[in-house]
Amino acid sequence: MTNCASTSLNIAGFFQLWMHSPLTRKIAGEVVLSDEPGNVLKKWREEFKISQLELSRHLRISPSMISDYESGRRSSPGAKTIRRLVEAMIEIDEKSGRRLSRRFEESFPDVIPSIREFPSGIKASSFLKTLEAKLLTKGAAQSKVLYGYTVIDSIKAIIKLDASDYFRIYGTSSERALIFTGVKYGRSPMVAIRAHPLRPALVVYARPETVDSLAIKLAELSNIALARTDLETDELVRRLEVL
Repeated sequence: MTNCASTSLNIAGFFQLWMHSPLTRKIAGEVVLSDEPGNVLKKWREEFKISQLELSRHLRISPSMISDYESGRRSSPGAKTIRRLVEAMIEIDEKSGRRLSRRFEESFPDVIPSIREFPSGIKASSFLKTLEAKLLTKGAAQSKVLYGYTVIDSIKAIIKLDASDYFRIYGTSSERALIFTGVKYGRSPMVAIRAHPLRPALVVYARPETVDSLAIKLAELSNIALARTDLETDELVRRLEVL
């Protein structure tokens, strides 16, 4: 499947999508930025716990059409189709009690003290240099490009967030850095990331006691760059917010 940005999703069409709810904007943004928009649509349909049959009935189209978009057998959807698919998922969610939509509207400032989208991509190498972070994994982390970051208090995240909340930390793109504070060994955050369909490009542990070899291995298996920094949280956030 070709990149959705190179299809009939033109500027006017994307602007129409962007004028909708924050959740609509988030999903649309992920579809546009992904090299595999069908996989992103499938991921969100599964996140909403909606079957292909249920979605097709709501849209009054055949289930095979949904399957074709998700698998890449049909050409990448344009703005109108993306809008229909996203709005349909949200409408179904609202009729079922707004399980996911309502959770998205909630705020967790103590869990996520800082989150930001970049106006253009930033090289992971420059990002790591800003945080004085040491790379722990092998691989071409220097070539990764980031479109945002999220700072997460790992202890409060465990206490306050449930599985349906984790998509909030990815902003409008999963091609971002997740920076975890309050980390001791680093295993739990990486296990949680591996269990979720979305994967960040980079994970940074702020002042961990140590980083377990299992965390590094899990990161490498997931093609995620893992690093550590010894900056205090306040200084870390200050540097991030002036990037």
